[in-house]
Amino acid sequence: MKKRRVGVLMGGTSAERDVSLRTGEGVARALEARGHEVARVVFGTDAVDRAVRDAEIDVAFLALHGRGGEDGCIQGMLELMGIPYTGSSVLASALAMDKLKAKEMFRLHNVPTPPYYVATEQDLLEDDSLAELHGSFGFPVIVKPRNEGSSIGLAKAGDIRELRAGVEAALEHDRWALVERYIKATEVHVGILDGRVLGCIEVSPKSGIYDYEAKYTAGATEYIIPPRIAATRTRGVMNLAERAVRALGCTGAVRVDLLVTEGENEYVLEVNTLPGMTPTSLLPKIAEHAGIEYGALCELILESATLHANVQGRKPESERRRSGVAFTPLSGQSDLALVRKAI
Repeated sequence: MKKRRVGVLMGGTSAERDVSLRTGEGVARALEARGHEVARVVFGTDAVDRAVRDAEIDVAFLALHGRGGEDGCIQGMLELMGIPYTGSSVLASALAMDKLKAKEMFRLHNVPTPPYYVATEQDLLEDDSLAELHGSFGFPVIVKPRNEGSSIGLAKAGDIRELRAGVEAALEHDRWALVERYIKATEVHVGILDGRVLGCIEVSPKSGIYDYEAKYTAGATEYIIPPRIAATRTRGVMNLAERAVRALGCTGAVRVDLLVTEGENEYVLEVNTLPGMTPTSLLPKIAEHAGIEYGALCELILESATLHANVQGRKPESERRRSGVAFTPLSGQSDLALVRKAI
């Protein structure tokens, strides 16, 4: 088979650009070490399609995070260009990135998620507007932008004054602020690859809240594998994560963030369709505990690259796979075969 040129798409213009650059460089080095021809496609405000076209790539590994890269925009462009890519489809990416729409889909599919409402700038114009909107919702609450990742703009509020400050901060990143009931619980993240659960990890931030600093500052968070919950609860959490992924139609490598209370309740916070792949990222930690080292994980993700839509009469994914057009790894096939059996 003709050797394929892999483009690792990184950077972008979102607030998560720096994290994306770290993810992209790590992935690029890992794929190069496994024998792939890799092009680093770093872009910002310039025309994205031109950057991709000039790189002359055959397949795209998406190392993007946040708006413009994780929300279906890049996915739609690649569909039109006919370049297979990693991660979920346009629709699934857009739904997962939009926290409000994701929650609506969770409720439609009976996937438990914390109670919530949405606040806008209009609710801040008068002193009592936000208080009326909040009503008897109660405190404390978590405030976050509707369309952001990496917990950017996230805050915890214990009263109406802190709520106003949290909403104002969230609105600096988005036109909508999602206000979510705070639930005292253990935070557990589940890694899923091509529909198979790899495992889960407990995160315990020293600050008490898993915000941007806790995620990307070395030593700021304790990671426990397996989580400190009963085995029966662990199975239930992983099952719930699978249900959340199916509700949104996500594929490829996915990370699901959940809350596990001391009682019998579990809640889905969100689904990440392009999980981070930095040294402190959770999916690589989960995969390593499952026996999949970083390079093998990158290649397994690359294997799943595809075109999801039948644009301009292109063959659907199933037909392409039967005809042998789908992307196959160039190296490390023996250990990958063992990995597939393991998961």
